Amino acid sequence: MKKLFAHLSHYKKECILAPLLKCLEALVDLFVPLCMANLVDIGIKNNDTGYIFKIGVALLLLALGGLVLSVIAQYFAAKAATGVASDLRHALFAHIQSLSFQTQDTLGTDTLITRLTSDINQTQTGINMALRLLLRSPFIVFGAMIMAFRVDAPSAVTFAITIPVLAVIVYGIMWITVPLYKKVQQRLDKVVGSTRQNLTGVRVIRAFNLEDSETEEFHASNEALTAANVHVGRFSALTNPLTLVVVNLAAAYLLYIGAIRVDAGELSQGQVIALLNYMAQILVELVKLANLIITITKAVSSAGRIETILNTEPGMQDGTDTQAPADNSVVFDNVSFEYAGGGDEVLTDISFEAAPGQTIGIIGGTGSGKSSLVNLIPRFYDVTSGRLLVGGKEVQSYDLQTLRGSIGAVLQKAVLFKGTIRENLAFGNESATEADMWDAINAAQAAEFVNQKGLDFELEQGGKNLSGGQRQRLGIARALVRKPGILILDDSASALDFATDAALRKAIHALPYHPTIFIVSQRVASIMYADEILVLQDGMLVGRGKHDELLQTCETYRDICKSQFKEEEVKA
Repeated sequence: MKKLFAHLSHYKKECILAPLLKCLEALVDLFVPLCMANLVDIGIKNNDTGYIFKIGVALLLLALGGLVLSVIAQYFAAKAATGVASDLRHALFAHIQSLSFQTQDTLGTDTLITRLTSDINQTQTGINMALRLLLRSPFIVFGAMIMAFRVDAPSAVTFAITIPVLAVIVYGIMWITVPLYKKVQQRLDKVVGSTRQNLTGVRVIRAFNLEDSETEEFHASNEALTAANVHVGRFSALTNPLTLVVVNLAAAYLLYIGAIRVDAGELSQGQVIALLNYMAQILVELVKLANLIITITKAVSSAGRIETILNTEPGMQDGTDTQAPADNSVVFDNVSFEYAGGGDEVLTDISFEAAPGQTIGIIGGTGSGKSSLVNLIPRFYDVTSGRLLVGGKEVQSYDLQTLRGSIGAVLQKAVLFKGTIRENLAFGNESATEADMWDAINAAQAAEFVNQKGLDFELEQGGKNLSGGQRQRLGIARALVRKPGILILDDSASALDFATDAALRKAIHALPYHPTIFIVSQRVASIMYADEILVLQDGMLVGRGKHDELLQTCETYRDICKSQFKEEEVKA
């Protein structure tokens, strides 16, 4: 909870004024039963109209004063709660951005989304309610007991017995429900994960006619969430009836004792009314307190889940070298890599060197580790063993922004953001001129459709209003706008026809700043003219050399070529 309190400290004034004003409002409420007692015992008993009028005015002023104090307190509480929620969202989002891919994979996207949305909303509600009622309700409860002793000490003993009993009930229910609400949030994670998976993969689900099975799976996770909510709800639902039973029994006892003592002349009718009013105030406030505790329980559980993410280490330490790589060379020196919890190594003892300006083609079967290899260069993941050098220095020594600022990466899935084409290209280089953008667009073979649509054409989320090939070409253009020293194309031309793919490779090779290029592809045609081709199989480097050399020395490469070309086209 330290992180939450750190954000609350930015709103010290609001956090002090909101409960303080609420306590003042409570103090005003505590004087109302005394006024009512005087109204009955003096005004009505003596038929004193002037006194009744004065008490009425006093009650009206008390009501107006309480209203003003309440509104101001609500304002400060809302300001603090929404401010803390806003700060938490910014802090959590920024922290998630700093986490390595490996850490994000371990945590899961669904749980991160739940933390950013549902958990922060629960925390905001909890802070708001706590600032308004956490001090006010106990203040009223104990204040009413003190005022009851002031009215009549013997009758007030009932208050002294009732309040501890109610405290035990409320605390006991809270003790039971706190861990249960944590389980509810965990079930919610699963529902969010199932929903997200189904929405992102809806085309695949329909293509394989799996709507029924996915509906059943969602139904199962939703039923688990419902069952968890019902289970915890059964305990929470006991709060109101149990407190009502205790308070109503106490009120009945007060009426019984009060009637006897009024008849004996030991107590006035106004005093009995005041005592009952104080008991009613205790009842209302304890019901509020019970509901408040449920809300705070949820908020504490959610805040703990948020803090768990905030306390999660990024998974890789940022380097201190802010100087850009001296050249564009890349060296893999006996590099091995495995994913967290993945078991076997994905890459084993990979060694090669890419000289500045070289084009390296990477090919292999599905799951051979091609994408994993190139993801190590911008340090999306850290090597498990061995050394990876960029510009003659180990990648771990570089400041991440410096390292990635010199690399242009186009990943397997072309991801575009809602906004204009211009805004998407600016992701690669915020200071790029329009001329720089058009140079990149031309090199990426995207000029034909961008000319038609214009740079200010509005893209839907994910670029849904473009074809797959158009999305891929814009993704490549976005990387080229940066004019990177190292360019990684991870199967980024899979949706392009062969002619466009060839024109793209020719344009990239003609770039005036001569980047070191890594081309990952399933197509032999896309990498056969590379300066060096790496052939991967089961995470191991089984072939390395030019196309003609590999046809003679690497059986895996030869088999891949045979699967894509006619026998006579494969040179032995």
